[in-house]
Amino acid sequence: MNLDEYAALDATALAAVIASGEAAAEEVAALAVEAIGKVNPELNAVAGGPFERPLGYSRDGRFAGVPFAIKDLVLHAAGVPTRMGTRMLGTGVVPPADTHLMERFRAAGLATLAVTTTPELGFNGNSEALAYGSTRNPWNTGHSAGGSSGGSAALVAAGALPVAHANDGGGSIRVPAACNGLVGLKPSRGRVPTGPDYADPLYGMGVELAVSRTVRDTAALLDEVAVSYPGDPYVLAPPARPWLDEVGADPGQLRIGLHTESWAGSYVDPEVARAVEAVAEVLEAAGHHVERATPVFDWESFMHANHVLWSGFLAGSVAGIEELTGVAAGPENLERTTWACVEYGRSISATELTAALGAMNVVSREAGRFFTGYDLLLTPTMNTPALPLGRLDANAELAAGEWTRQLFDACSFTPLFNQTGAPAISLPLGESSQGLPIGVQLGGPACSESVLLRVAAFLEEAMPWASRRPAVHAATRSGRS
Repeated sequence: MNLDEYAALDATALAAVIASGEAAAEEVAALAVEAIGKVNPELNAVAGGPFERPLGYSRDGRFAGVPFAIKDLVLHAAGVPTRMGTRMLGTGVVPPADTHLMERFRAAGLATLAVTTTPELGFNGNSEALAYGSTRNPWNTGHSAGGSSGGSAALVAAGALPVAHANDGGGSIRVPAACNGLVGLKPSRGRVPTGPDYADPLYGMGVELAVSRTVRDTAALLDEVAVSYPGDPYVLAPPARPWLDEVGADPGQLRIGLHTESWAGSYVDPEVARAVEAVAEVLEAAGHHVERATPVFDWESFMHANHVLWSGFLAGSVAGIEELTGVAAGPENLERTTWACVEYGRSISATELTAALGAMNVVSREAGRFFTGYDLLLTPTMNTPALPLGRLDANAELAAGEWTRQLFDACSFTPLFNQTGAPAISLPLGESSQGLPIGVQLGGPACSESVLLRVAAFLEEAMPWASRRPAVHAATRSGRS
């Protein structure tokens, strides 16, 4: 196997090559390290590694020997330093044990070779933390790789890895998937374990999974990691059959709402709206009923709840870092908007927090009502293609409320599914006139991953993206093909 062949294969295909003996796992790991070394100088997507050898993994797992990376946030691996994108942690703290999801990744056979970049404590729609510097988009290095899973997404899009860990508290799987031309599924709340450190990160808005290049990899990985542990706050019923079996299955005739106007009233690029409408036409031609429709909710109340919940959680996270390290937080070791949100978070009363959780419930009930009449909601993932570097500057002189509003004005379609806890997937179904990927989002009611994966697999076949390649790519052939 050479680098071109390695970079062209998804995780499922690589696992088959390794299992057949056509290529040894050690050979594949060496190619992955070479690929990372080839693209990372331009992308700056690696926060730690690549390691001399992969972290331990099961040789019997579905993805045995498949190269992988973990994002430097929430999930951690025993003995591997973690910084969470903040200078407060210096060169990183070393956790003594795996998180539950890391255990599942190892059991699946994934060969972890690196830690990927994230914005400071995950609160940004790009990945430009002062702790690491800017992570760049492989399609155009003057643009953002998105956030907060930008490092993982950049490496997968550039062919260095077939799949990588990601998590999502306001769009952080789906936004970088959209920026980099990838598949990004945000599962239902409680579907993937977040313990033992967290019960429900971000008051239930935060979830874990990955970014990939194919729907089948996303489905198969979900099959491997969607388990419950003793003490988990949510225990979801397993699917009727494996999620991988949904790939290629007939989705039936669905009722699909189409919405392309920002709930925030913020700008939506006409090219993005047209890309979503083109997907609607394909779905309608396939026999689905598609019409303009949207959940109706008060954006200002929704946004205020997001601001309270994010800021409160940031304040709690920073308090934990202070206790762990003995280092006091302040503007000298936190980015300006992080510090502003932490200060605001420290001022929030129990009554205000309860009110924000109540507002979250109101939105969830309205979305639930909407999905009694529709099976899916089709929207853009982001308001625009990937933003230029620096456009979302977490170190800007902004008040806490100004920062939260600026962030979600740019990513106004994703956070609804974090507040409701329902699943949503971003698919790379469009391309801008500048050659940047455009992500299209499909969301459904709670526990509707099976339907989402069926429709996603249909769209992958009807509107294929596999032949697209970014300018920065691990294969020896350069440029887009």
